[in-house]
Amino acid sequence: MAPKNDPRTIFGWAMYDWANSAYATTTGAIVAAFFTREIVPPEGFLGMSAEALWAFLVSVGTFILFLAMPVLGAVADYSAAKRRFLRGFALFGAAVTLLMPFVPAGGVVPFLLLFLLTQIGFVAGNVFYDGFLPEISTDDTIDRVSSKGFAFGYIGGGLYLLVALGVILASGDGGVLPIGQDTAVRAAIFGAGLWWAGFSVVALRRLPETGEAGTSPDGGRMSRLVAYARIGFGRTFGTTVRLVRFPQLLLFVVAFLLYNDGVQTVINISGAYADQTLELDATTIIIGFLVVQFIAFGGSLGFGALAVRIGTKQAILVSLAMWVGIAVGAYFLPAGASTGFYLLAAAVGFVLGGTQALSRSLYGSMIPEEASAEFYGFFSVFSKFSAIWGPLLFGWVSLRTGSGRSAILSIVVFFVLGGVVLAFLDVDAARASRSRWRFEGAEAETIE
Repeated sequence: MAPKNDPRTIFGWAMYDWANSAYATTTGAIVAAFFTREIVPPEGFLGMSAEALWAFLVSVGTFILFLAMPVLGAVADYSAAKRRFLRGFALFGAAVTLLMPFVPAGGVVPFLLLFLLTQIGFVAGNVFYDGFLPEISTDDTIDRVSSKGFAFGYIGGGLYLLVALGVILASGDGGVLPIGQDTAVRAAIFGAGLWWAGFSVVALRRLPETGEAGTSPDGGRMSRLVAYARIGFGRTFGTTVRLVRFPQLLLFVVAFLLYNDGVQTVINISGAYADQTLELDATTIIIGFLVVQFIAFGGSLGFGALAVRIGTKQAILVSLAMWVGIAVGAYFLPAGASTGFYLLAAAVGFVLGGTQALSRSLYGSMIPEEASAEFYGFFSVFSKFSAIWGPLLFGWVSLRTGSGRSAILSIVVFFVLGGVVLAFLDVDAARASRSRWRFEGAEAETIE
């Protein structure tokens, strides 16, 4: 078991956020616009515009991941294999990312398949990455450690995006690089896979395996794969059934499902919205994402400090009020207004890190440490399940109205409802209830 609050372990853990954030930022700033401009034909695909198709793609990919994550988390907890699972999914996702730039224009179906596979690697890796958080920190440090991870991610992703922007600007007509801009964009996507894989290796060298592996429930008579599958599904089912006995934890889950839907929609749709509705060029969009990344570094640490002063729940509520203002601002932003887009990007950057980091740490302070990967598997499911409905609503409203403006305004409802539910959460009661969980093999039990 790694010692809690160990600087070397925390640094290694935070470095994984640095590693995979190159993929995350490239997806939002480059891949979304690359898909809508280069992969999807001008007439659309299957009767859908590129913007609506991207929104539906995000929803479908999210749904595919919906059930698998808590099962994988339960298996990783029981087998004491979070580090091995993290390594496997990280390197798988990075390897598939390397293939995405080779899809030719018009290759919608192969591009969709590759994107879904990279999402599996990215999301599954984050389940095991998040699962380390309550094991390497304590209640009084978990907010700061979580914020540090996001801060590393924003800087790492921002630096990579800065390099990618330099390559793109230096290409094409009049550029110093003898390549076209389309080739430069493809190279930027390829480089994101290399960054993800390379820095994952650096991070994993400083991140030890934690916990002790359990014994096979049948004494080793069945294969390890079958035994672990049985354990994973059994514990997942037992935990799900017993969640209703923890009303405060369940209340947070409901609030998170609501407001995170709005956050994820802004993250996943912003690149396509800026391209299709705001009619901004690729360079402006990438610069906007750079603004988000570097300001989010300070915003993440700033909200971590705010949580210490006023409480984690209250700090999240502040961030949700700001999200409402951002969605309204995006609705009124005129087409081609690059300065206004940069201002909105700055606002998103300031609030994004705080909402994500504090939600992760608040949840981590309310779950049993010995089943952290399993519960973060649920957290991933909550996150991804919520991320289905926002893009789906955005795509539906966009199709009905013929514009993304009404669609982006509809997202406000998720922030408002999530904030209302979160206001009723009793954080102290939720944290006290985690001692009532017991896990033995494939069984999840509660103490009344």
